[in-house]
Amino acid sequence: MNALTTPAALAGRLLLGGFFLFFGLMKFASLGGTAGYIASVGLPMPMAGAVFAAALETLGGLALLLGWQARIAALALAVFTLVASVIFHAFWAVPADQAFVQQLMFTKNLALTGGLLMLVALGAGPVSLDARRAAAA
Repeated sequence: MNALTTPAALAGRLLLGGFFLFFGLMKFASLGGTAGYIASVGLPMPMAGAVFAAALETLGGLALLLGWQARIAALALAVFTLVASVIFHAFWAVPADQAFVQQLMFTKNLALTGGLLMLVALGAGPVSLDARRAAAA
């Protein structure tokens, strides 16, 4: 490990976790709007989907922030983000005037997924509840 490993791992995990925690809480604050967005693409049970998305993002984001079960949380969020990207940001299937924004959202989500998969591969880092648990074992 070099001198940047610990702060970089912590900063990356906090940024990813904070992103998902924030948007999960925003979804809870506007469940009706989130359900409406889900319904707009024709998915069934939009309110259940909204609650699921809000809970996964909130709990997964919190787990990443704490570095608790970070690999599992990151994997769940990575799969969720990829699936949501294909369903909600299908830039290839929208009118040309909407394609740029949807492509931007899609590629942003691919980058988030990349960061999440790095957490799956490398773990939460030395400043985390996962590292404390491993050291105590």
